Formats: sequence, structure tokens, C-alpha cells
Amino acid sequence: MEEEIKELIASDDVVVFCKTSCPFCVMTADLFDSLDQPTNTIKLNERSDGPEMQAALAELTGQRTVPNVFIKGKHLGGNDDTQKAAKSGKLQEMLAA
Repeated sequence: MEEEIKELIASDDVVVFCKTSCPFCVMTADLFDSLDQPTNTIKLNERSDGPEMQAALAELTGQRTVPNVFIKGKHLGGNDDTQKAAKSGKLQEMLAA
């Protein structure tokens, strides 16, 4: 599972592990939409191995919640971290790097 997650993280500039029922995931998606930034969104609640994947993500990142955001292979964090990074300009810098 860890290998699959690492491959997914490396597959796109922005990778978001989320759940369709999560309001914070929607806020994160809206933020990337407002930046016209394509994202690879992995909907954990629509995967048969979603719970296992979320547990493996928690092991990898120390973060148990969604959304779990990765920018160019680096773990950014959840919605609060992503929103703060966008407000400070850090997110745009990470995307431009």
C-alpha cells in the first residue's frame, strides 16, 4: 500500500487524498479550482481499500484526517495548512518550483 501511495504522490504536481462527504475536502478542492490548478484527487470513500490507504497515509505523514494534500511530492497537510499556505503565498511558490 505504501508503494502505491508513493506512486500516486509522484504522479502529479497536486495530489489530494479526500472523502466526498468531507466539507474540508470541498474547501480544499474549491481553493485549487480558484487557482485553476488541476489536482489528482483520490476519493478514499469510493475505494475498496480506502480505509487501508488512509491508515497507511497516517503512518507516512502522521496525519489521520482528510484532506491530505501533497504538492510536488511534498506533504503540505490538511485543509487549514493548505488555506494558510495559499494566503501566505507559500502554496503558489511550491507550485511554481
